[in-house]
Amino acid sequence: MQTLSLDRDYWRGRRVFVTGHTGFMGGWLCLWLDALGAKVAGYALGPPTRPSLFDCTGLGDQLCSVIADIRDAERLTAAMADFAPEIVMHLAAQPLVGQAHANPTETFSVNLMGTVNLLQAMRAVASVRAAIIVTTDKVYENREWSWGYRESDRLGGHEPYGASKACADIAVDAFRHSYFSGERKLGIAAIRAGNIIGGGDWARNRLVPDAVRAFQAGKTLTLRNPASIRPWQHVVDPLRGYLALAERLDAAPQDWSGAWNFGPVEDDAVPVETVIRELTQLWGEKARWTHRAPEDGAEAPRETGILMLSSAKARDQLGWRPHWRLPRALAATVDWYQAQLSGRDMNAFTRNQIAQAQGAN
Repeated sequence: MQTLSLDRDYWRGRRVFVTGHTGFMGGWLCLWLDALGAKVAGYALGPPTRPSLFDCTGLGDQLCSVIADIRDAERLTAAMADFAPEIVMHLAAQPLVGQAHANPTETFSVNLMGTVNLLQAMRAVASVRAAIIVTTDKVYENREWSWGYRESDRLGGHEPYGASKACADIAVDAFRHSYFSGERKLGIAAIRAGNIIGGGDWARNRLVPDAVRAFQAGKTLTLRNPASIRPWQHVVDPLRGYLALAERLDAAPQDWSGAWNFGPVEDDAVPVETVIRELTQLWGEKARWTHRAPEDGAEAPRETGILMLSSAKARDQLGWRPHWRLPRALAATVDWYQAQLSGRDMNAFTRNQIAQAQGAN
């Protein structure tokens, strides 16, 4: 089995185009790329929340930042052509299940057509050699299995968010076979990961950000589905896999293209209640939670009871495995938010957590 490591020489001076750089995961990725010495351009709408990781770390001053809509195909293509990237990493999305339920048209437009626009832009920009397209673990047709979904399992979507991402995943596969595997061989991978935690996420209706807001305000967090099982992982672990895979896609596109899961070990797919109990203990004073059943007749997004990924392919072929098990991931997440509350330099603090993750290789 291979041992995963990042090639610093490969990334030094490498031109990388990141969509969604103003978001939570995109921000962590850009900071990591900058630490590796890459030249980074970001393309996204403005930060989706206040506060945001983008603002807390001053990320906008450290890269070429284009604030624009992924649905604006002409602007996107022009921005990519101007920067002439070698690597594209696509994280821009409408990522919230609840918002997708409330506005499915917008969600399909952003997640599906935004991805199609990106793929079309890649066709027009000859400098692009490899691309990482991030979708979600919710692309799979969920059968409430107690084992992890594999890359070969059927795609589906019982709610608008998962369905929009499954459609995007299918579009990636279609473009790869139609345009990037003939005369122009471009390495392109669809990445499936989910329930990613870490500092700097303030999105609504996500467990950790909702908990942090409640704990900071001295309020009691109310949970909808404490028994739901999810594959929890810290943001540094899948990002390490994305970066390593991008290197290999560039070197041997035919060998590494396709779908890849990056999920936690099986023991870290645990109920929401397990996570919130650990978070309240780590946070300390003023951290409280309760459970309230949904009101009769209230319309709510469809949510799965069990959702887990098999990362056997990434483990066996790429040598990737998560290094930060759930207790470490939760502790690092609480450390980040409490450091931000105390006025620390969050650019330096975030980079330090990235350095710890690099040291785990």
